[in-house]
Formats: sequence, C-alpha cells, structure tokens
Amino acid sequence: MKKALLPAGWIKPRGYANGVAASGTQVFIAGQIGWDEQARFQTSDFAAQAVQALRNVLAVLHEAGGTPEHLVRMTWYVTDKREYLASLKDIGRAFRELIGDYDIAMSAVQVVALIEDDAKVEIEATAVIPQ
Repeated sequence: MKKALLPAGWIKPRGYANGVAASGTQVFIAGQIGWDEQARFQTSDFAAQAVQALRNVLAVLHEAGGTPEHLVRMTWYVTDKREYLASLKDIGRAFRELIGDYDIAMSAVQVVALIEDDAKVEIEATAVIPQ
C-alpha cells in the first residue's frame, strides 16, 4: 500500500507526488536507459528512449514480483532539458499507459552526459511491494 503525501494548503503537483509513504519489500532499480534487452539503441529520439527506459524499469520491477502501482520514487537524468520539455506530451501519454498514475515522488535533473554516449535519458526507480 502506498499513499501520496500532500501537506495541508499545498497545491497538488502535476506529474508527480511531493512524497510517498509505503510499507513492504523495497525494490531498488538501477538507472535504466533507452536501449533494448540486447543493449542496443533502436532510436535517437528522446521520447522513444524515455519510453524504452520506462519499459526497462518495469521489466526489472516485474522480476521482483512488482507492478507499476508499487513504484514510489523515480529520478530522471536527462542530457538536454529542452529536448525533455519538448517531449513531455509523448512521455506523459506513454507514462499513463505504462505506469498509470503520478503518485510517485519524482525528480528530473539535467546532466552533462550519461555513461552510454547514445543515451539521452536514464531513469532510476524505487518500488515498495506490499507484504
């Protein structure tokens, strides 16, 4: 079970939760980038790489017996803030299809580069699977 945290008087954020309380088995998912299961990039498109990175997060979560509603935290590392912002509509659509809700504490950070030269986004995640 998880609960989004919204302090009294605060405006509900769009696209994330300020905090999440949860109890159960914790799953820590390493940064996932937009390549396929064979570690090959199929595209250089930012939104498509973000969608693939989300799919990769979910594949790792599935291995732990988790599902999207168990996600409690995500950190997005992006190489280009403008490219990220320009892709929000496509990313949001895919996020709703793959994840479902935004009751996840999220941060997005622009970085100079990622370790894989062709990667444009990397997503770390934490999930809590109820006992």
